[in-house]
Amino acid sequence: MSYASTPDPHQTRRSPKRKRSDESLEPTSAYHSAASTPYPTDNTFAYAYEDDENTNNNTPDDLRSTAGEESTTTTPPPERPRTLDYALQYTLKGHARGVAAVKFSPDGKWLASCSADCTIKIWSAATGALQHTLEGHLAGISCLAWSPDSRVLASGSDDKLIRLWDVSAGKALPTPLAGHHHYVYSLAFSPKGNVLVSGSYDEAVFLWDVRTARVMRSLPAHSDPVSGVDFVRDGTLAASCSSDGLIRIWDTGTGQCLKTLVHEDNAPVTSVKFSPNGKYVLAATLDSCLRLWNYVEGRCVKTYQGHRNEKFSIGVCFGTYTAEHAGVRDDEQKEVSDSQRKQWALAACGSEDGSTVLWDVNSKEILQRLQGHEGVVLGVDVCAHDGAVATCGIDKTIKIWRRRKIGPAVNGQAKSGAEDDGGVEGAAAQTDVLMEGNGDVKEVQTEHPTPNDTAMEEG
Repeated sequence: MSYASTPDPHQTRRSPKRKRSDESLEPTSAYHSAASTPYPTDNTFAYAYEDDENTNNNTPDDLRSTAGEESTTTTPPPERPRTLDYALQYTLKGHARGVAAVKFSPDGKWLASCSADCTIKIWSAATGALQHTLEGHLAGISCLAWSPDSRVLASGSDDKLIRLWDVSAGKALPTPLAGHHHYVYSLAFSPKGNVLVSGSYDEAVFLWDVRTARVMRSLPAHSDPVSGVDFVRDGTLAASCSSDGLIRIWDTGTGQCLKTLVHEDNAPVTSVKFSPNGKYVLAATLDSCLRLWNYVEGRCVKTYQGHRNEKFSIGVCFGTYTAEHAGVRDDEQKEVSDSQRKQWALAACGSEDGSTVLWDVNSKEILQRLQGHEGVVLGVDVCAHDGAVATCGIDKTIKIWRRRKIGPAVNGQAKSGAEDDGGVEGAAAQTDVLMEGNGDVKEVQTEHPTPNDTAMEEG
């Protein structure tokens, strides 16, 4: 979806979300959350993204951040792979309209997807099996965020509400977060899980107390819809971006804007992510570029190209990859030395040509282009535990990619069969041959575009 202009709230066709009701849902009871557990230490990335020309960059301490220094390694590192070997493992089907976002849970067990069909689906990340379908929003859903303990999922919708879901029970928690005056478009949990940041078409950024379901702070952040928000790893800073071309860094304690980043091209910004070490932000813009910013210095240090993004709001994410050989069994992987498990950083972003591009963060080289979707790839996420990549798009499907000897399957099944109302669907049998490059497999195509699918482009 383009962010070149603010949409007409009375427009009937919208995607990846669609407004269906103007009714406000009033809070009915106090909210009690299990999301206050501290962020699991085993999910914290320990690597840094350094600039080739200046490895002595200032740290976020200059912007009131308390992120710690990364540890250094004394073991000679292995040679970095120049290409990756992801292959398609599962194609997940069940959504009736375009899928706007996918998110792995921090513990790596679950994959959540949200759609213009007003539902959220929870899938097993390991098997691709559907666990829950969450219903409760009255309009299309654009964004998801997991609490750090993987117990609570937050969703933002065109019904102007943020809902919190108990994932184990598959039910909504009693009190929605109500306060935005327009579509809720982006969400992120703080590292401790007690604060949620949201961005909306009402051009504001809200900081919510998750336990009380109340707005802690409202930031008049931008002059156009807020397309992306994120927390730095210690929660002291939040980032927001907008189709006004600006990226802003906020002190979450005071609400003060500490820095405004803007590129000379002033292209609309559709997504923003802090690097895991907290020193940089990665932003996607509608000029088919990703840019890595040293936000302390206000300097763009890297630009990544190779995908197409001119009209749609496409998410970005960070991930890691190693020199471990694809196809090696888990018991063999355990015997690999720590030096051979060295991690390098990658950036991932979907494309309007149906592919997903993976870049090495430091060298800017394209590591792999994942082909498989029919139409725009709107969302991408990388699992922190095993490096699996999940993608989704307007073709109503979610795809899971892994660096293993695998064959394509649908909803965790690798046998022929007929479509079962969004449930298990057949696919080609597993093969011992690793599919080179993208693991491209043809799946059942959409017979005709739905209203939301055709309305993903705006402006």
